[in-house]
Amino acid sequence: MPDASTPTAPPPTPTAVKVHAIHGWKRVLLMPVSWLVRLWNASLRFEISPESLKNISKVDVPVAMMVWHNRLFLGSEIFRRYRANRRVYCLISASKDGAWIDAYFSLVGMQSVRGSSSRLGREAVTALVSVMKDGHDIAITADGPRGPRYEFKPGGLIVARRAHSPILLIGAEFSAGKQLGSWDGFYLPRPFSRVRLKCELVANEELADRGDSAVRLQERLRAINPDKKTFIPRVV
Repeated sequence: MPDASTPTAPPPTPTAVKVHAIHGWKRVLLMPVSWLVRLWNASLRFEISPESLKNISKVDVPVAMMVWHNRLFLGSEIFRRYRANRRVYCLISASKDGAWIDAYFSLVGMQSVRGSSSRLGREAVTALVSVMKDGHDIAITADGPRGPRYEFKPGGLIVARRAHSPILLIGAEFSAGKQLGSWDGFYLPRPFSRVRLKCELVANEELADRGDSAVRLQERLRAINPDKKTFIPRVV
């Protein structure tokens, strides 16, 4: 199975829409931002149970990682700490806004498939399935790029089912931080604070029920990502 050092052909890019990209000085502007985020993330103290560590460390097969949009700040750091020997692809909009995200992800070591992240249409699904069949992971925001918040979209489920791969649900609780007033309630953990990770692995066999799978995954992902502050700081 290919690993992160194995050269592979780029994934097929959906062609139904124009794909915008960031080059030159605009890309240079993003470099200080990527350095800042890396330092910020590196300062966080992650706590994870043995079971969750076993789930997130499963690297013998490609997995479809799913996280709510408001936990995206942790994405690159989670991958760096626990799945650094893998290559991960994220579905990013082909729009101008998506071009900035694509450029940023490339600076923090993540790959991208450009296409309709809102609808996760046929071409985008095909591209992501191709990536997984090549032996690589994918990462998808379960509630999409525009929400509604915590409403599970079926696209990632369809990809995992067609690729015959498991889904890795990722949850995070924060000991200290700020929740922004955006549509998703984006979380920014305080530097040097603690983050408790909860990771559940869903076998591909559990995804066969087309009627109830999305509902069950939504419930499980909500359960491991509580909005209420239930993470009590440890007494020193």
